[in-house]
Parts: sequence; C-alpha cells; structure tokens
Amino acid sequence: MSLFVSVLASSGGEGGGFETPGKSAFWQPLITLGSDNFAITRSSLVFLATAGIIGWFFVTTAGRLSLVPSKRQFYAEQAYDFVRNSIGRDVIGAKDFKPFIPLLLTLFTLILFNNVTGIIPMVNFPGSSRIAFPIVLTLVVYVVYNVVALKRKHGVIGYFKAMVPPGIPPGINVLVFIIEVATYLVIRPLTLALRLFGNMLAGHLLLMVFFLGGEYLLLHGDGLGMKGAGLVAFTGGVAMTFFELLIEVLQAFIFTMLAAVYIADAVSEHH
Repeated sequence: MSLFVSVLASSGGEGGGFETPGKSAFWQPLITLGSDNFAITRSSLVFLATAGIIGWFFVTTAGRLSLVPSKRQFYAEQAYDFVRNSIGRDVIGAKDFKPFIPLLLTLFTLILFNNVTGIIPMVNFPGSSRIAFPIVLTLVVYVVYNVVALKRKHGVIGYFKAMVPPGIPPGINVLVFIIEVATYLVIRPLTLALRLFGNMLAGHLLLMVFFLGGEYLLLHGDGLGMKGAGLVAFTGGVAMTFFELLIEVLQAFIFTMLAAVYIADAVSEHH
C-alpha cells in the first residue's frame, strides 16, 4: 500500500503529483455556524438522511402489517428477529432482554445504513467516519448500562461493590477494583467509539486512494506501466469495495453486540 502511494506521489503530471486524501475528505462544511469549527457538514446530512429513512421505513411498515407480509414487512421483520433473537435474547438473556430491543434495533440499523453510505454511488461517504457520530452513540450506550447497573445494584455503593467478585484475596481486591472501574467507566466507551470510527475512517481512505489514485495514473501517468498500474488500482478498488461492505456490516453487528454485552453485565448480579 505504501509503495502504491509512493508511486503516485512521485509520478509526474499536470497537477505536480498526486495529492493524497487529507482532512478535506472528511471535514466538508456546507453551512458554517459562526466559525469554521461549527458547521452543517456532509456527514451530518448523511446521518440525518439515514435516520429519517430508517424512521420512515419502520413507522410506515408497522402501520401496514398483514398476515401475508409484503417485501417491506418481510425485511423489517427479519431485521427485528435478528436483533431480538441473535443479539438481545442470546446475550442479555430471556428474562431481561425485551426492554432493550428498541435501543439495540436502532443502534444496529442506524450504524449499518450510515456505514453502507460509504459505498453508495453519489454519496460515497460513511457517516461513521466522523468521530462525533460514534461518540454520541457510545454515550447513549454508556448512560443506559450505567443507569441500569445503578438500579440493579441498589445505588452507587452496590454498583461499585459488585465490581469486585466474591472470594478475591484482600491483597488483590484493590487492584481488581481499580481495573474494573477503569474498564467500565473509561476503557469500554473509549474502545467502543474508536473501533467503529477507526474502521470506517481507514476503509474510506483506502477506497479513496485506490480509486483516485487509479484515475490519476490513467489520466496523468507516463507510459503504459503507469496506466497499467492505474487499471490495477481501479480493479483493486472494486475488490476492496466488496470487502468494505463486509466490514461495514460487521462493525454494525459488533457495536450492537458489545452494547448488549455491557447491558447484560449491568443487569446481572455481579459484573
């Protein structure tokens, strides 16, 4: 990959060389709100559009349920059944999972569609590649599993006491307590947000390098070797698009699954 970028950067052409994707590929303000740091951006529009489409789809489908399902009802039921049975019930447990299904279904569908926008023609931008989007969803999960844990553990004291499993020797329980507090209050939300953000950021950059680099080599490359490399880059970009689709689906599943795992810990008697 680094060799391919080096070839692009060193190749001659009318633009003075290939310019690798940078900040401008992700920060695309459409309407500034007082300063350059606050704006309505392309990513915010992608997020709002996907949220609106998903909300419209489920609301209108729920209002037209029938014994013989239509295609829309079939897809809605498949999404619901997958989240309900494969994530909610299997992870949280048959006793406690039902109140959390709306949250898990919203997380899965919203993240999935925001990820897939990265390979949709004319959009080509994953909303999850902006760190603000994963942070907001992580904060929602963070608040939910901590509030549930506080209620199930009978307050703050019970919540923190449950972080140390019974039977731990006195010389080790303090260390275990510190590790558990850091895990539940810092490490879990941090990794949950960064995992989704990092994968979408890297995937978007990878596709941009392949497709923009291939275009540059085809149009400005000197000789058949450079133009052949451009054709190979385009072919690699198509292959990477299918791979990126797999990653986008997996990341939506992983984020929702981990959210269910954290909630399952919160509703259990011990962490």
